[in-house]
Amino acid sequence: MEVDVLNMKGEKVRTVELPAQIFEAPINIDLMHQAYTRQMANARLGTHETKGRHDVSGGGRKPWKQKGTGRARQGSTRAAQWVGGGKVHTPHPRDYTQRMPRKMSHAAIRSALSVKAAEKSIVVLEELALPEAKTKLMAEALKHLVGEFTALVLIPQKTTAYDVVVRSTNNLPDAKILMAGYLNIRDLIGYDKLVLPVEALDVLNTFLG
Repeated sequence: MEVDVLNMKGEKVRTVELPAQIFEAPINIDLMHQAYTRQMANARLGTHETKGRHDVSGGGRKPWKQKGTGRARQGSTRAAQWVGGGKVHTPHPRDYTQRMPRKMSHAAIRSALSVKAAEKSIVVLEELALPEAKTKLMAEALKHLVGEFTALVLIPQKTTAYDVVVRSTNNLPDAKILMAGYLNIRDLIGYDKLVLPVEALDVLNTFLG
């Protein structure tokens, strides 16, 4: 697939061929959903805790005798049906982690990238650079590149030059900076456009190609 390569002003500089094995891969919706569900599950802390009847203080004495009162028999004021009693079938600490083979995870990302490519939602940049760290400059550049759409911006690695871009993007509510090696299904689905410098394209080709 051949796409235009733009500069920071949104002007066409040249064209580049996107690797077919990454951007024209078979689209598997079920696999993408599985990868997304796994990522969301792995983000859960699982630290929620509630108290059962044995964890609530008090309630050691039987409220009233077993028979002869005309009331239902009760063994403790900390049973679940009492105000202040323990809870039943409520959350306790657990691990929500789900596992997925790396090949399946990479296939899901290739599938999502292929969807973006088919929708013409990938913007390839000749060079991602700013003269200084200013949110206004990055906002203007993204307006030229993606208009009013939200954008996921990939960088190939952490360097001094890219650090300027990162600091300029951090305060933008509709954009996110991510290292290409950390590309994931959640961010791909969560943003309208993918802004991809040519250097980051090489990184994707290394671990997804």
